[in-house]
Amino acid sequence: MIIHPLAEVSPRAKLGVDVEIGPFAVVEDDVEIGDRCQIAARASVKSGTTMGCENLIGEGAIVGGLPQHLHQPENPGRLMIGDRNMIRENVTLHRAFIPDQATIIGNDCLLMVGSHIAHDCIIGNNVVLTNNALLGGHVTVGDRAYLGGGAAVHQFCHIGRVAMIGGLARLDQDVLPYMMVDGESNRVVGLNRVGLRRAGATPHERTQIKEAYNLIYRSGFHFEQLIEALEEQYDAGPAAEFAPFLRTGTRGYIRERRDPPKSFRLVREDPAADSKLIVEPVKQAG
Repeated sequence: MIIHPLAEVSPRAKLGVDVEIGPFAVVEDDVEIGDRCQIAARASVKSGTTMGCENLIGEGAIVGGLPQHLHQPENPGRLMIGDRNMIRENVTLHRAFIPDQATIIGNDCLLMVGSHIAHDCIIGNNVVLTNNALLGGHVTVGDRAYLGGGAAVHQFCHIGRVAMIGGLARLDQDVLPYMMVDGESNRVVGLNRVGLRRAGATPHERTQIKEAYNLIYRSGFHFEQLIEALEEQYDAGPAAEFAPFLRTGTRGYIRERRDPPKSFRLVREDPAADSKLIVEPVKQAG
């Protein structure tokens, strides 16, 4: 264990083996830090925080702060952090507002500079929040989701697993699993195909997800018809996650962006050629 002489560590904090704590870092009472964690200079690990092994807490990060709420709870909940997370400079992570509950961060996440996770959020594994991404209270983020820089998520929204959110997006509704959301329009622009391949989805599973996508956004079914159709057609595999996700949402879900009328896109006359771009009208779905 290496604790810099200029660090302030409570004798009532529980530290694992091979923990490193840098200068001017603060570790308060009622903190548990797992083996081989690194707490960099000026970072604060506040009361009510439990973290697993091999986490990196960057310079100036504040881990376990009280909820940002007009009415502070008398007995706030905890912050629970898993293993092997990289929490970079000036990240802020807050404890749960509700007593006996916890803000939860899974394993192998990357939280980049200045990102914020508010009280009572639940974050899965392998999640990436890029610089200055902001999550309001009670947000749920599924495994392998990716949020671009400056994206902001409203309270109580759910982001499905393997979803990809563009930079500066403003989300006030749920994002279904595997979707890709454009940061300018705040609309779904297709499937996160690269993320699906990296997550190990088979070609058959990706085909089913594409079929379900068309069913959700282009069938014209009303909500109950849509859920019944999804449950009937997909009882296993990744596509089977859509129906329960839709049933548990409370804020509606992000709609698909469609090309506006009379718009055009550039296409290649010969896909193998390096030139000869032509313009063709976009065909509108009927």
